[in-house]
Amino acid sequence: MSHVRGFGRFWWDFVVGDDWRLAAGGLVALATAGLVANTRIAGWWVAPAVVIVTLVASLGRARRADRRDPNG
Repeated sequence: MSHVRGFGRFWWDFVVGDDWRLAAGGLVALATAGLVANTRIAGWWVAPAVVIVTLVASLGRARRADRRDPNG
């Protein structure tokens, strides 16, 4: 059972890494693109748009955290 647990921890650390919000943004991007692909709307733009929004939000959080750090 420890091998299974270790395998799961590896994938969690590989996918989620340091910020769970980026992993969630990637999942939202893929799910939204999949949903749009089943419609008559061109869905190629959905995943890049969600990834850009997620990246900008992540950079904003990092910037705010840097401003609050008195030792930075």
